[in-house]
Amino acid sequence: MKGIAYGVGVGPGDPELMTLKAARLIRENDIIAVPGKVAKDSVAYKIAVQVVPELAEKTLVPIYMPMILDREAIRKNHEENADIIAKYLDEGKNVVYITLGDSTVYCTFTYLQTILESKGYETQLVSGITSFCAAAARLNIPLAEWNEEIHVVPAAHKLQHELDQPGTYVLMKSASYMKETKDTLRKSGKAVQAVENCGMPGEKIYRDLEEIPDEAGYFSLIIAKDKQ
Repeated sequence: MKGIAYGVGVGPGDPELMTLKAARLIRENDIIAVPGKVAKDSVAYKIAVQVVPELAEKTLVPIYMPMILDREAIRKNHEENADIIAKYLDEGKNVVYITLGDSTVYCTFTYLQTILESKGYETQLVSGITSFCAAAARLNIPLAEWNEEIHVVPAAHKLQHELDQPGTYVLMKSASYMKETKDTLRKSGKAVQAVENCGMPGEKIYRDLEEIPDEAGYFSLIIAKDKQ
């Protein structure tokens, strides 16, 4: 029998927010795929190893998926990485791909999952606490109340529209275009707060738009709500 490829979210950064199921799957399986060139440098690894110390002794498989614009190069990279995982699955071994946050939200495993399923392999997704839920909790604010809408926007790909809809906006991957993102937020008139490195070393909280530095780090998440 072929193994199963699991996409497992390990939460946003605080190891106490990693689920029991994620810990069990890592503990029970020997092949752990980790995003990045060097497995032990991965943020996902650094979170998970605090909960499952024996992870350090397992077979770690680095899965490097660079952020490039060449669509053909991206396709080739995804195929090659899916093949790496498939080799273990063909041996009857499960592969646990650990990922920061949740496995269904902007997760690199999604690309490999599609390829593996097209070749007849079984995959399973295991949810983890999302960065925006953790950030809202850290800010001690609700994401939504009553009939409010929540809009999740990947700001790293530039904001394609004004933030003119009612409700709460979550701006993920904001750091690459922080200055432009802040300009758009000013126009929106919304109340803005942010968390940088939520649950990780170097965590910073910003309670106002103007507190957020233009050079904020990669793991910066902005929550913009209608003013009361």
